[in-house]
Amino acid sequence: MKMNSLKSSYVLGKRLTCAAFSKNTSDHVNIIPVLYLTLKHDFRTSSSCNSLVGEKLSSNQKPDWNRAVSEAEKIVGYPTSFLSLRWLLSDEIANVALHLRKLVGSNHPLLKTAKSLLYSGRNNMQAWGLIVLLISKAAGHLKVDEMEEDKAAGVLHSQRALAEVTEMIRTSHLVHKGLVNIYPGLYPEPVVLSDMMFGNKIALLGGDYLLGNCCAELAALRNQNLIEIMSSAIRDLTQGEFIGPRDMQNNPLPMRFPAISTPLTPQHLALSAAIMDWRHRNILSAASLLGNSCKGTLILAGHDVELQKHAYEFGKHLALASQACLDLEPFTTGSRYSHGDMFNLTSAPVMLHLEHDPSLYEEIDKGTESVQNVNYSKIHEFVSRGPGLILTKQLQKEHSQRAMEVLQVFEKSDARTALSNIIVAMGEI
Repeated sequence: MKMNSLKSSYVLGKRLTCAAFSKNTSDHVNIIPVLYLTLKHDFRTSSSCNSLVGEKLSSNQKPDWNRAVSEAEKIVGYPTSFLSLRWLLSDEIANVALHLRKLVGSNHPLLKTAKSLLYSGRNNMQAWGLIVLLISKAAGHLKVDEMEEDKAAGVLHSQRALAEVTEMIRTSHLVHKGLVNIYPGLYPEPVVLSDMMFGNKIALLGGDYLLGNCCAELAALRNQNLIEIMSSAIRDLTQGEFIGPRDMQNNPLPMRFPAISTPLTPQHLALSAAIMDWRHRNILSAASLLGNSCKGTLILAGHDVELQKHAYEFGKHLALASQACLDLEPFTTGSRYSHGDMFNLTSAPVMLHLEHDPSLYEEIDKGTESVQNVNYSKIHEFVSRGPGLILTKQLQKEHSQRAMEVLQVFEKSDARTALSNIIVAMGEI
C-alpha cells in the first residue's frame, strides 16, 4: 500500500507539472517537478550541457552497477528514490522551486547543484539512504515494539527516517555550497549582480529549510546518542570547508606536499602526505556523515557498542572508496575534461601527481583568485600520464577491501550480499 501511495503521489506531481506549464503558473502549484522540467529544458538548450548529460547517461548504463542497486532496492522494500518524496512535495520547497526558475539562464552555482541532484546517477543522495537501510537490515534489530517495525522492509520506521535525514543533510550542505562570495567589483553589471544576490538568498533559505527539518526529524526520534553523533557529522561537513588553501569562492586548492625522492608504490600508499590530506578532507566532507548514519541506525536498533563501531567503519570506508571512484571519473570518462572542463583540483589523482611532480604547482597557483584561471587541459594531460591514476585505483581498492572485511562481521543475509555487490560493482565502473 505504501509503495502504491508513493507512486500515486509521484504521478500526481507529474500531472500538476504539465498543468503548470500549459497555463499561467500559479503560486499555489506546490510541486517539485516544476523545477525538474524547467532545469531539464534549460539543460537541453545548452550544447555544453547536452554533452554532459550524454556522458552521465552513458556512465549510468553500466549493467553491474544498475543491477546491484536495483536488487538492493528490492530488499529494502521500494526504490529509495521515493525516500525524499515526502520532503520535496512540501509547500515550502515548492515555493523555493518556483523562485529558482527565475535563475534559469544565469550562471549562479545553485543551478548547477540542482542539476547535479536531478541528473546524477550512481552519485545521487538516494544511494546513501539505500546504504543506511541495507546496513539496518543486515544488522537486524533486537526486541522492539511491533508498531515500530516496517515488516515489509525489515527495518524500523525510525531507521527509515534516519535514512531520509542522511540524504537531506547532505543535500542541504550541497545547496549551501552554492552560495557565491560577492565582493566589490566581481559583478559590475547590475542585472548580473541582482541575479547572484537573489540566488544566494534562495540557496541560504533552501539549505536552511532542509537542515532545519533534519534537526526536527532527529529530535522526534528521541535518542540523545543519535542526536550527538549526527550533530558531529554536520559539524564535520562545515569544518571540511575550511581545510587547506581556497580561492576567492572557497573552491579547494591542493596543499604543497614535500617532494618524494623515490616513486611512490601502491604498497607504500599509507606513507603519502597527499593521501593523508585527501583522507582528512573527505572524512570530514563525506565519510563522517555516512559512517555516523550507519552507526546511528544500529543505535536505534539497540545493538552493542562494538557492532556500532563496525557499522561506522563500514560507512567510512565505503564513502572513501566511492570518493576515490568519483575522483577517477574525469580521467576515465569521455574527452570533455581533456578539452578544458573543470574538475576537482583536490581529487586523489591530482594530489598524488603533485607529490610526484611538484612542477605542476606553477599552473595550479594561477587559481589562487579563481580556479577558473587554471588550465585544466594541461593538468588533465599531465595527470593522465603520471602515477596518480594507478595509485588512486589502488586507494579505491584498499578502502573497498576494508569495507568488505568489516561487512563480514554481520550475519550472512540478502542485505549483506547486496552491500557486497554494490562494493564490487563500484570497483568495476
